[in-house]
Amino acid sequence: MAVKLKTPDEIVIMREAGRIVARALQAMREAVRPGITTAELDRIAETVIRDHGATPAFLGYPKPDAPAFPATITASVNNELVHGIPGNRVLQEGDIISLDTGCHYKGYVGDAAFTMSVGEASPAVQRLLDVTEQALHVGIQASVLPRSISDVAKAIQKFVEGKGYSLAREYGGHGVGREMHEEPFVPNWWPAKRKRYHRDYPLQIGMTYAIEPMVIAGRPALIELDDHWTVVTKDGSLCAHFEHTIAVTNGEPIILTLP
Repeated sequence: MAVKLKTPDEIVIMREAGRIVARALQAMREAVRPGITTAELDRIAETVIRDHGATPAFLGYPKPDAPAFPATITASVNNELVHGIPGNRVLQEGDIISLDTGCHYKGYVGDAAFTMSVGEASPAVQRLLDVTEQALHVGIQASVLPRSISDVAKAIQKFVEGKGYSLAREYGGHGVGREMHEEPFVPNWWPAKRKRYHRDYPLQIGMTYAIEPMVIAGRPALIELDDHWTVVTKDGSLCAHFEHTIAVTNGEPIILTLP
């Protein structure tokens, strides 16, 4: 499948979609506290998205051989890496939660995520969060011409592994545009020997994609739960996830998912 390059006019619309997503994430960030449920956070995000004339991109998202995703956000707690389904779970002091959401706006998608602590974070947890967020910006800074997707992946991998953490191998970033998932796949690691393990793409002006480091404090092995969505670390270790959607230009990349 070919990469779909975006025109400046399309990027303007995607920037507004990204703003809406950023506002929904900010509203949830302000609401996170001990005692709130993940379902309440889901309602907050859906209200912000719909109040801005957009529709939730995750709600009803299809998956082969599984029920469609039932919510506006994914809410992944502690050792849940991605795709956690919001519900009656009550957040506790000391938890960490990854919140991810997206929207459709005028035919285009915005997509972003962050992880935060519930209450005060321990030094070890704060370091995990800081390194993951820094890895996101390392990937963004690598997204310049004449580099390629493999350069973005290698930059993230070198930074994260240099800090002593693991990276999720099966999951990564992706092209974003009229669809939630387009080409290219944007991994957070690049194998040294198997040159075609991931398909590489040279960066081009007008490429729009999500970069989303998924950093694990322990080993990288993962398990998908029986709900067919929630992905957890096999060894129960904590993990974090940050994401922005960007556009490649002839200079510095544009971050499309800022408020």
